[in-house]
Amino acid sequence: MNTTAPESKSRLEVLRQMLREGTAGTQEEICEALKRRKFDVTQSTISRDLRRIGAVKAIDAHGETIYRLAEEQYNTPVVVAGGLGELLKNIEHNEAMIVIHTSPGSASLVARHLDAIKPEGIIGTLAGDDTIFVAPASTRQIPHIIRIIREEFSNE
Repeated sequence: MNTTAPESKSRLEVLRQMLREGTAGTQEEICEALKRRKFDVTQSTISRDLRRIGAVKAIDAHGETIYRLAEEQYNTPVVVAGGLGELLKNIEHNEAMIVIHTSPGSASLVARHLDAIKPEGIIGTLAGDDTIFVAPASTRQIPHIIRIIREEFSNE
């Protein structure tokens, strides 16, 4: 789609600016905000643009889903009203892996925190929407890792 905006900034530049300012909520909200700035866009255009600029979903301090630029995602402190512990729902394991269930949309935030603190015994995490797979360095360390995770998130 072509822009009809009178300003010289491109749609992607304006979108990046919105993400940096933290004013980008849902794709529909982004679409409406860009239309107010005279850009001719649809929700599918926004979806493609978000992928193109590397935007990721995040949870803000109020527990609302927002879009952020990926490079800024890791420079932004994780702040959640009530602490990150509020996002954890359940921790389970089998003989090979630990599975953490979170509130919807929170798994990447919790996994990012785990990756940042790098608890001993975790070699990696994989997050979906509300589920995190935690790969232990050794299956013998699973009880220890679960204890560390619970302690870390109960102190939040």
